[in-house]
Amino acid sequence: MHNTPNILIIDDEPLIRLSISDALRIEGYNIQSVESGGEGLEAVKNNVYDVVITDLKLPGVDGLHILKGCKQYSPRTKILMITAYATVETAVEAMRQGAYDYITKPFSMDELILVVKRLIELRDLEDENIYLKEKIGDRYDFSGIIAKSNKMRDIFEKIKVVAQSDTTVLISGESGTGKELVANAIHYNSPRKDEAFVKVSCAALPETLLEAELFGHEKGAFTGAIKQKKGRFELAHKGTLFLDEIGEVSPSVQVKLLRALQEREFERLGGTETINVDVRIICATQRDLKKEAQKGRFREDLYYRLNVVPIHLPALRERKEDILILVDHFLDYYTKQANKPIKNLSIEVRELLLKYDFPGNVRELENSIERAVTLCRDGEIQPWDLPEDICSCCDAGFKVANRLHYSETLTNAIGVFEKQYIVRVIEEAKGNKTLAAKILGISRKTLWEKCKQYGMIKDKEDIPTA
Repeated sequence: MHNTPNILIIDDEPLIRLSISDALRIEGYNIQSVESGGEGLEAVKNNVYDVVITDLKLPGVDGLHILKGCKQYSPRTKILMITAYATVETAVEAMRQGAYDYITKPFSMDELILVVKRLIELRDLEDENIYLKEKIGDRYDFSGIIAKSNKMRDIFEKIKVVAQSDTTVLISGESGTGKELVANAIHYNSPRKDEAFVKVSCAALPETLLEAELFGHEKGAFTGAIKQKKGRFELAHKGTLFLDEIGEVSPSVQVKLLRALQEREFERLGGTETINVDVRIICATQRDLKKEAQKGRFREDLYYRLNVVPIHLPALRERKEDILILVDHFLDYYTKQANKPIKNLSIEVRELLLKYDFPGNVRELENSIERAVTLCRDGEIQPWDLPEDICSCCDAGFKVANRLHYSETLTNAIGVFEKQYIVRVIEEAKGNKTLAAKILGISRKTLWEKCKQYGMIKDKEDIPTA
């Protein structure tokens, strides 16, 4: 995964070819250079390169043919085009066909090296994700849980051990962290995997209905009980019962639940027959049940009965190394669902995803990628395909560009940015126009004129002083 990157340079100008080769060798890359498109195409057919740097205008076989050849023979190779200013439109077309980027002549060597480094980083990231999916496989994938962070590795190891027992497990963590997936993993890696796996959302049912759902009822137990009904405990006999959001259970149901957990027996609602069951219990909660018990909102004895083996799932912001592998998993899934040929996320999108805190955790990340796949039109997901909340973690100028979708004239874009920046400075100055004008480096009168121009004040409001 960490071999020295191989780079092919194709340019018919000897000085440019030599200069790029020398500069990139100093950076530690393996370099091969050729002077014609035909030689370049042959090299691509017979070798694997991490990056190909090619002039767009070449005699005979040009840069676009090189691009097509790379897509055919080495689709994961990154293409960087070199072009003269007059052929920028052609270079943009090349990017639409799959080139990563282009630089215009004359260019600085520092600029080229920076772009190449970003390409190598992107290639390394793709290699790492492929490695994690293909080589690590089952070790880091339990019933849909995908991760590579040390925190999640420890959880995977705990799942492996606890799955082989009948011990009660309490899974805690914020909403969207994957508590139900962990419950699935425990059951389907356990000796009970071929038996029933019954789930109950304790927060979704009122007290009376929850009791009937858990323990069942006899005919006539309450209005509407027209026949006997088995409860979830009975249905989960020999298997696993998953009680989601156990912290929402009312005190009266907690009492009956405690007995069922301790004795593995209960009576149906309205009945007298004692029913014995063999059930493995897994619970999940967003609440800190220990604190809830200390405050008298949750039975302490029930808490200790549930908290035999605790598993706490960290928030996504606490394991950011998992974000991109999750992104690639969701991207693969939703592109197949939508039948859309989306292969990549732009570097800017990846940077935004890594910077954002994801208060909704993995669920929010998944929804964001589903949305991006739905909105994406160009084969590569861009910042404007993401939700506004994610884009809001970047700088003001980027947010303006994102909102404009790169479809406005430069004059309009500058106007939007200027207005937003003035608003921000006035807010920071707590409405003090004199201070705001000083920060902006303009006179108070000029600030007033701009505020009037952008409709931020009425004609006779806040008349400026000289």
